[in-house]
Amino acid sequence: MQRKVYDEGEEEVGSENLGIFVANNREKLENDVILISDTGMIAKDVPSITTGLRGLSYVEVEVTGPNRDLHSGLYGGAVANPINVLTKMIASLHDENNHISIPGFYDKVENLSDAERAEMAKAPFSLDSYKKALDIESVYGEEGYTTNERNSIRPTLDVNGIWGGYIGEGAKTVIASQAFAKISMRLVPNQDWEEITELFKTHFESIAPKGVTVKVTPHHGGQGYVTPIDSIGYKAASKAYEQTFGKTPIPQRSGGSIPIVSLFEKELKSKTILMGFGLDSDAIHSPNEHFGVWNYLKGIETIPWFYKYFTELKK
Repeated sequence: MQRKVYDEGEEEVGSENLGIFVANNREKLENDVILISDTGMIAKDVPSITTGLRGLSYVEVEVTGPNRDLHSGLYGGAVANPINVLTKMIASLHDENNHISIPGFYDKVENLSDAERAEMAKAPFSLDSYKKALDIESVYGEEGYTTNERNSIRPTLDVNGIWGGYIGEGAKTVIASQAFAKISMRLVPNQDWEEITELFKTHFESIAPKGVTVKVTPHHGGQGYVTPIDSIGYKAASKAYEQTFGKTPIPQRSGGSIPIVSLFEKELKSKTILMGFGLDSDAIHSPNEHFGVWNYLKGIETIPWFYKYFTELKK
């Protein structure tokens, strides 16, 4: 079995050059199946295979008021404060049920059946352990959905960073000329990231009050993805986990995004199998992000079995 390895380092900034490379090298990248290990599993003793990824739309917003920073005593209450305005605009993007309020945002959202949601609920999950690991008293999210549904099969909108005005030591009483925020939206299958970006831009600009101007800058994005569980690739992956873990892995949708997966299917007509070995405790995107040695070695042990079973099943 011939293997092709592609190592790409722009995933966190949108893989802008990858699309160009893939489109220009379809013959060189021709394949039977694609294997990616940028995902995780439920627990060390509960193997799982990621069968779905959310898409992503990432934007930066800028609110501009007066042509310079102003003295908050002399001008406070008389001109629009861009930071105050920005926080109000952001707050309005969710309603009282934490439902995203952008018109048209949910038009193409896939609603899973009660039967499918019941199957998802069979995956081992302790809400108490979840809260304890994060040191929070309660979970938070869209009304009518469980924690595992909120972070996998439902779209979201989150502020990833917000800044403006004086943030140094001590006090400086100013009304800032500008305020900024970075916002990401995780999307579910059928939601097109470019369409959602445009919906966000139109809506955000429309809710700006008089006295400020708003600029929305799209950064990057990608489509969601669902992989079938009746394919040769999935069956091979399942048998590989059975071989090394001694139990059948659970299919599980992930809340994360890997835009290249939908890109590969579009350009190469290839299905992707997501065999990951990370854990929720790996602190992904946090200062102490890490990956356990046990998990690393378990991946080395399991993945060769995937190639063996895939070759056998393909015959």
